[in-house]
Amino acid sequence: MKDVDYRTLCAEAESLIAGVRHPIANLSNLSALIFQTLGGLNWAGFYLREGETLVLGPFQGRVACIEIPLGRGVCGTAAREDKTQLVPDVHAFPGHIACDGASNSEIVIPLHRGGEVVGVLDIDSPLLNRFSEQDKAGLEALAAVIEKHVFSD
Repeated sequence: MKDVDYRTLCAEAESLIAGVRHPIANLSNLSALIFQTLGGLNWAGFYLREGETLVLGPFQGRVACIEIPLGRGVCGTAAREDKTQLVPDVHAFPGHIACDGASNSEIVIPLHRGGEVVGVLDIDSPLLNRFSEQDKAGLEALAAVIEKHVFSD
């Protein structure tokens, strides 16, 4: 699997969504961009926070869980702890929610508005150990672009 040029990915994302005032359309295009760019994925998309629940947002991939309580699974943990979750083997993650039995590794990055978690970027792979520290840093930079253009007031 080739390394991803995250600087280019962030620039592409910014050019795609800057000045576009349609959050759902932006998240839809971003999920497609991520899915097409990263490789080795079976799901890339967003869950958006509604109270104490994450609700399925735009994504690319197989059918997914619609609601995830904060604190449950990888997504709910990332949102509750406000901390990126890089999980090399989801089957070893306590409380993992198997929306797609083909997923073996996952990375989830919290997204913010005004310092509050408003959702997560969730990316799954059928490969074990798919995501690296380089992916974590690059996707956190991408999350900053998303926050700036989609979730800013």
